[in-house]
Amino acid sequence: MTEAAELIVVRHGETVWHAENRYAGSSDVALTRAGEKQAEALARWAAGAGLSAVHCSTLSRARRTAEPVGRAAGLPVTADPRLVEQDFGDGEGLTAQEMRERLDGARERFEMDPFRNPIPGSEDPMEVAERGRAALADAALAGAGGRVLVVAHGTLIRLALCSLLGIDLGRYRRAFPKVGNCRGARLRWRGDGEVGLLAFNEELAGVPAG
Repeated sequence: MTEAAELIVVRHGETVWHAENRYAGSSDVALTRAGEKQAEALARWAAGAGLSAVHCSTLSRARRTAEPVGRAAGLPVTADPRLVEQDFGDGEGLTAQEMRERLDGARERFEMDPFRNPIPGSEDPMEVAERGRAALADAALAGAGGRVLVVAHGTLIRLALCSLLGIDLGRYRRAFPKVGNCRGARLRWRGDGEVGLLAFNEELAGVPAG
């Protein structure tokens, strides 16, 4: 049987759209200076965390968060396109209020059940959950017997967690209301594929709140 792995799956650092809570999705937006500092603090934590592998989304905000970690841990960073954020379609770049004003009730339906009523033009959330889950499974397999850091995105993390833990995907926003920048989920991934949640939104030593 494959050895167990510990996965620490975190959201990237703060971006330039963070202050207004604009939906970045597949848009490639930059980190703020605060986001860069969060990445630097994550790297300081990683230097002594005993990591065996580092994986990240291919979007620049995730790569810019993961690259200092890889340097600090002396590890290559594996970029995986399956870890990119959900494309929010007509909601890309908008705030929740702007969606309410422009999308003819779509935002209200999304808030009732974001899985069954995604924002128009969005990527199918089931597909997001499945590709995120598959990417995490491969990261766990590659890091069997060790500790793996994965840098991804808030909605993808929440959808993948619901899929892994048997939670109705329509509840992802309620089950996991917020994923902090450079925070996320610590998972125990057993060799038989069973997954346990050890911690959520856990503070990693010295990483500023986001």
